[in-house]
Amino acid sequence: MARIMCFDYGSKRIGIAVTDELKIIASPLSTCLSHEIFNFIDSYIVNCPIEKFIVGMPIDLKGRDTDATKSTKGFIKGLKNKYSNIPSETYDERFTSRIAKDAILLMGKNKKYRRTKSNVDKISASIILQSYLKRNQL
Repeated sequence: MARIMCFDYGSKRIGIAVTDELKIIASPLSTCLSHEIFNFIDSYIVNCPIEKFIVGMPIDLKGRDTDATKSTKGFIKGLKNKYSNIPSETYDERFTSRIAKDAILLMGKNKKYRRTKSNVDKISASIILQSYLKRNQL
């Protein structure tokens, strides 16, 4: 069964999360350098089919574009061009980095783990994806 893959896009790194095969639970997968993301996806989909991409869309508290919105839209365009057979959707990513930092703290992770930005990125991606799953339940 195919999974859903989610991205928390950043100009340097992209946090990546995926669902289980039943599309019930989102889990942090990895963090990838932005310029290597398509190679990462190519390698991943060889063994695990993806039925949909979700990309966290950076918008401000008033629902307007942020400085990161343009580059995120460029990434989405690249996804759609390279993987035209896999639908892509966006999902509001407001507060996910803050929630991820709080979640890491609640997990009891040490200061070094909490300060590693790649950990925050992949957990943020899983929060975006879990929120998407919850909102789209039947």
